[in-house]
Amino acid sequence: MKKIILSAACIFAALSLNAGDWAPAGDGIKTRWATQVNPSAPHSEYPRPQMVRSEWMSLNGLWDYAITPQDASYSGAEGSILVPFAVESSLSGVQKKVGEGNALWYERSFSVPRAWKGRSVILHFDAVDWQAEVWVNGQLAGSHSGGYAPFSFNISPYLKKSGKQTVRVKVLDSTDDSLQPRGKQVKEPRSIWYTSVTGIWQSVWLEPVAAAHIVSYDVNGDIAAGTVCIEACAEGLQEGDRISFELREGYGPESRGTACVATAELTDGKACVKVPDMKTWSPDSPYLYGLTISISRNGKTVDSVDGYTAIRSISKWRSDSPDRNTTYYNRMALNGKPLFQFGPLDQGWWPDGLYTAPTDEALRFDIEQTKAWGFNMIRKHIKIEPARWYFWCDVLGMIVWQDMPCIGDHDNNVRGRSEEIFNITHNKWPNDTFIGGTECDEIPQDAKDNFYKEWTEIIAAFKHFKCICVWVPFNEGWGQFDTEKVVEFTRAQDPTRLINACSGGVFKFCGDIQDCHHYASPAMNAFEGRMINVIGEYGGLGYPVEGHTWDKNNNWGYGKLFGTPDDVMKTYAKFGQMLQTFISVGCSAAVYTQTTDVENEINGLMTYDRIPKYNEAQLNKVNRAVIESMKE
Repeated sequence: MKKIILSAACIFAALSLNAGDWAPAGDGIKTRWATQVNPSAPHSEYPRPQMVRSEWMSLNGLWDYAITPQDASYSGAEGSILVPFAVESSLSGVQKKVGEGNALWYERSFSVPRAWKGRSVILHFDAVDWQAEVWVNGQLAGSHSGGYAPFSFNISPYLKKSGKQTVRVKVLDSTDDSLQPRGKQVKEPRSIWYTSVTGIWQSVWLEPVAAAHIVSYDVNGDIAAGTVCIEACAEGLQEGDRISFELREGYGPESRGTACVATAELTDGKACVKVPDMKTWSPDSPYLYGLTISISRNGKTVDSVDGYTAIRSISKWRSDSPDRNTTYYNRMALNGKPLFQFGPLDQGWWPDGLYTAPTDEALRFDIEQTKAWGFNMIRKHIKIEPARWYFWCDVLGMIVWQDMPCIGDHDNNVRGRSEEIFNITHNKWPNDTFIGGTECDEIPQDAKDNFYKEWTEIIAAFKHFKCICVWVPFNEGWGQFDTEKVVEFTRAQDPTRLINACSGGVFKFCGDIQDCHHYASPAMNAFEGRMINVIGEYGGLGYPVEGHTWDKNNNWGYGKLFGTPDDVMKTYAKFGQMLQTFISVGCSAAVYTQTTDVENEINGLMTYDRIPKYNEAQLNKVNRAVIESMKE
């Protein structure tokens, strides 16, 4: 990756609004990274690590904001907000709710560098929850719905020839008053349901591109054939333009200088190349290849992007060995070899930033800590992360199960939600069994269509990250509908990964995985010979740490709350022994609840503000013993 120069973006952010006007809102607990947030340039790292161009500008920083009735026009700012932190968060500097019937407005100015003259300017939003309309200099540039996938607009037609340019954004977000995908967000949080998130919560940025430029690419390796195949999408190509691909040994800041492994010229946007001495990616050896994709015209490069890829396979594995004690059941295989996948349920919430980590260092820390505990997998629970989170999983070597954010839940005690929405999404959850559950049969077609639309965008945006090995369309029956069709649709979007149709929910004979949830101890209520059998959630051992809780008077955990860390570790170790028994009779993966405490839920291996609760060496010893107990 080339070194990214941030000076232009940082200087402008400092000029746009006075950074001294910003301070975190509220007096709740905060992570140690909160003090490292630079209001002139928050999250200043290049936001798209798999497709890097050398010129770009961050628009993160202080923007004007206002909250108005939904149908009202923007008439001026009521204060400043720090982007990319959601308006409800402390780090936004606002900490206000928006809610159904209201609109959240953003506005700021910027200047286009003179060096960008003659090129198209793309305005990127990496995530806005939920519906956004974007104006540039008073002209509508475009709109987007969906809170988790990136989107962009070519704003060149709306730019003035010189001087300051103005971008304005209007956001609507109904959260759990609608059927939009929203994960754990509710307007009245409690127990396992958390504070709503509205508006811009990932980076906003600009980049200049030539008329002919790379839009996206996908790289997949075939270990058996020893090949890598690439498919690239480009816009603005002319007759005779050539797209070339270079694969290099290793990946890092100086990857352009490393040895070239293979090159190819793409035909109709596609090419396959032999890779000598192919190196595969795994948690123990997360090898990455550097790459460059270029467009040339008459021997001159007109566009070029740097990135990386990894070569790995994920598959269903079943030995032909007659030893039924260890090999009779289907297993999950990485690179053709069975591997027990073991990791925490990761909600991805922060006490100061809610959906958004305070800094890139904080984002990386959770993964590093999970690795230090001896886990090899993370289940990202009904939330999508910024691209840099998956980048760090690729770099550090962490398998990811990726959930789709749900559109409903089965909670019978929801406060404040409309009866109509509750009735549409309320179904019978089987709750630890695979008998008697029902799907949500009343979900209207427009909500289903939007689910497919957002899921399509999510898969397209993140399938390039090879750390992701499993797609999880549904969780515990929450808004679950037409399961077989959704699995078929998911497979069509990405046939290279396994599919866990509904983790702990209404089981259907589709996808690759049968998934049981059981609290607090791990348990398997059924083994199905055609599927991979996993425990998608267990644990939830609650231990509140004084001074590090969201609400000291309202702590919640699965079952009793423990009094000491040693008591928790004794039970955790006992659960590890149980998992080893389950592995011997067919269990292929397990997910422990959870990485951190979140708001009133104190089930974490860390507190909400990221203080580890338990002895790292003890956790690592238990976890590695579980993983290594699976034999080929």
